Amino acid sequence: MTEALLRTDSMSVTFGGLRAVDNIDFAVHEGSLVGLIGPNGAGKTTFIDGITGFVPTTGRIIFDGHDITRLPVHQRAALGLGRTWQSLELFDDLTVEENLQVAADKQTAKNFLLDIVAPSRRRDRQSVEMALDVLGIRDLAPRMPNEISQGQRKLVSAARALATRPKLLCMDEPAAGLDTQESVQLGRSLRDIVDSGTSVFLVDHDMGLVLNICDYIYVIEFGMKIAEGTPGEIKKDPRVIEAYLGQSARQGEGSGT
Repeated sequence: MTEALLRTDSMSVTFGGLRAVDNIDFAVHEGSLVGLIGPNGAGKTTFIDGITGFVPTTGRIIFDGHDITRLPVHQRAALGLGRTWQSLELFDDLTVEENLQVAADKQTAKNFLLDIVAPSRRRDRQSVEMALDVLGIRDLAPRMPNEISQGQRKLVSAARALATRPKLLCMDEPAAGLDTQESVQLGRSLRDIVDSGTSVFLVDHDMGLVLNICDYIYVIEFGMKIAEGTPGEIKKDPRVIEAYLGQSARQGEGSGT
């Protein structure tokens, strides 16, 4: 197997006396869609925060051949490690297209000065066009974020992250608040992102979404990894059934289904 695009070796995150992430070994290979699931409070968002540099970690984090364990957030992003947030934080006074353009523009000292002296200058639109096409939201480009549905806003958030051209996109609960149809559309869009050349690491509570679209899945409980494998293997793992699906599984057995 080829070297992983992202790998953690015994990564932990500790808050005071609480170990929120406990010695997790994890990998995402290029061209794959990897999921992370677990009960509420399992440490899923903290795990993404650790990978992307928003909380301190122990152990090692290797991304694209670089040891990024001690790198600050912006340097990890510059290497191609992107993320989305549970809170969308779209600019409601900008159009969808302008939201993507803000993300696509490289935040360098040169560009900062150019924004001051030539705010209307011609900008590189290739990344914006690519993101609109991959997510299938070109028709939303001229609209304002407060004019579109929650499901569409989620797609815009993903497109904005994609416009930065990351090598790996970490997504934190993108299906939260979506109905079934919107979740299905999101799943198709995430596969389209992978097909476009960006690997995806997905954290979500929507078990159906994760099982249906991911190539490989990790499961954590109380900050510890309890299982990993393909969707078919995860569905059958007794530790996952007990920790994540225990109640519904037991109810199904009791009803004879």
